[in-house]
Amino acid sequence: MSKVKYKFNTKSLTYEKVKVTFKQRLLQVLSYLGIGLVFAVVTMLIAYRFIDSPKEKQLRRENEVMKLQYDLVMKKLDQVQLVLNDMQDRDDNIYRVIFEAEPIPSAVRQAGFGGSDRYKDLEGYDNSELMQTTTERLDRITKQLYIQSKSFDEVVKMAKGKEKLIASIPAIMPLNNKNLKHAPSGYGWRTHPIYKTQEFHPGMDFTAEQGTPIYATGDGIVEVADASAQGYGNHVVINHGYGYKTLYGHMSRMATKSGAKVKRGDLIGYVGSTGLSTGPHVHYEVIKNGEKVNPINFYYNDLSPEEYQIMLELSSKSTQSFD
Repeated sequence: MSKVKYKFNTKSLTYEKVKVTFKQRLLQVLSYLGIGLVFAVVTMLIAYRFIDSPKEKQLRRENEVMKLQYDLVMKKLDQVQLVLNDMQDRDDNIYRVIFEAEPIPSAVRQAGFGGSDRYKDLEGYDNSELMQTTTERLDRITKQLYIQSKSFDEVVKMAKGKEKLIASIPAIMPLNNKNLKHAPSGYGWRTHPIYKTQEFHPGMDFTAEQGTPIYATGDGIVEVADASAQGYGNHVVINHGYGYKTLYGHMSRMATKSGAKVKRGDLIGYVGSTGLSTGPHVHYEVIKNGEKVNPINFYYNDLSPEEYQIMLELSSKSTQSFD
């Protein structure tokens, strides 16, 4: 039962009972409800804005895990792309050159996709752009791998049909790798050891002990075996056919003669320092269709991928001089 309220009448100097109408009571109740509702709304807004619910906390953790997994996937895709780029470069510039085949056009290698609706099913989500970009990149790499696989199938077919060519093409180093005294001086611009000028070095110099055996790097016929070229000293030139020749310079003495047929790995001479030379080594050149090319691309029968990479890095240093 509600309390009865009184008020003091100053005129009559008596207490009079306060009469509350229904309308006043209704307004009072409504005011209480309004204040309570406003307080409840403010409390809920603060809670939703600053306090995570258990479900929101779980979703936040799941998002963090998914972001971490996405970053790992992208790093793996970067690694796959690097390996694929190296495979494509070797295919176009080594394997296909060896078998005199045209490189695969860049437009085909890039594996373009037609149609703007290819990833339409991924639209309408909060992360649609992220999903579309990742899916497109994965599809592109997958197609590039397929193209590269087909290219290697073609190279294998060419190899099976050209066994004589494979045996003739230079494919090993002229010295045993274990006999090298230090990293070879590579193909490119180098400092001449005698004249101290910058000159183009058209081959590779392999430094070894005097008298170290020198081997033919492919099957062929000895075209030159003399000392007629002053700069090369005692030197041998082998004609391998198919547009390939190799030159071996600065020998102490030769172990073959002009017109001789040689097989890959046959002994043709010994390391020396004849001609323009500052120490025992063999100067080695690979000539393709009359043009001197980088021999580093012709050691695939001798070196593992790791050894090849190390030799490539060491021999390409421009600070080196040739011997």
